[in-house]
Amino acid sequence: MYTFKKMNSPIGPLFIVCDDKSLVSILFDEKELFDKYHSVTIDEDSDYAMCAMVEEQLTEYFNGERMEFSIPMNMHGTPFQMEVWNALCDIPYGTVKSYQEIAVEINRPLAVRAVGQANRRNSLPIIIPCHRVIGKNQALVGYAGDKIGMKEQLLKLEGVR
Repeated sequence: MYTFKKMNSPIGPLFIVCDDKSLVSILFDEKELFDKYHSVTIDEDSDYAMCAMVEEQLTEYFNGERMEFSIPMNMHGTPFQMEVWNALCDIPYGTVKSYQEIAVEINRPLAVRAVGQANRRNSLPIIIPCHRVIGKNQALVGYAGDKIGMKEQLLKLEGVR
């Protein structure tokens, strides 16, 4: 069973999806939420403790009070995607790396486009900081499809110029 919580944030609404033990997904629009999770439970008597913890840490992040998250995550992906996502988690707050740098770090220097696709499949944006990955030429490219403005806002929040 999944529960969800809608959170208003400086980058727009976030839909936090949790099971009873971990964060499962963060989505940017309600249609995507219901398309992906047909069986999301909306029950006022449910235990929303996990979603509340995620919202609290995200709020601290948006307020500039938190630089790292301590949230149990339920990540599902291919072994390659997991490698990429783990590498993203190692990018410090307020810094960026290129897709090329990530590919080299995971010992797959020719997999630059695949790194981009793994970023695109990241179901835990912000927590797994795919917004900290930029083009080799320092361009802000590829964030949640057409949400480059969100990427720019997140990087600005972290003090990246």
